[in-house]
Amino acid sequence: MEIRPIKSEEDYKAALREVSTYFDNEPAPGSAEGDRFEVLITLLESYEAKHHPIDLPDPIDAIKFRMDQAGLTPKDLVPFIGRLNHVYEILNRKRPLTLTMIWQLHQKLGIPAECLIQPPKLPLAA
Repeated sequence: MEIRPIKSEEDYKAALREVSTYFDNEPAPGSAEGDRFEVLITLLESYEAKHHPIDLPDPIDAIKFRMDQAGLTPKDLVPFIGRLNHVYEILNRKRPLTLTMIWQLHQKLGIPAECLIQPPKLPLAA
């Protein structure tokens, strides 16, 4: 099993091509091919984290996404944020999230705290 580090985009693309063959017929875990697949995935993830990082979503976009996923309405956020007018102010970027709100949204809705503690994008000027 000759596996080399991924040092360039060319190496990265070659590793992607190789690992893509495993997706149609995934090898058994613990087999030689299964181990190779796991090592290639680990190398690809490491290279992607360093060279193709994905930014965390904006906190308000993350809240709206979770609301959409769970079929929640602004009224459903009242227990985590406070009064309904506060919920609308948060969702419209007129009021910042507090630490308590961040903690509640993280604990109850599973939104990553590191996403929620970022400064939100500013509303577009009219």
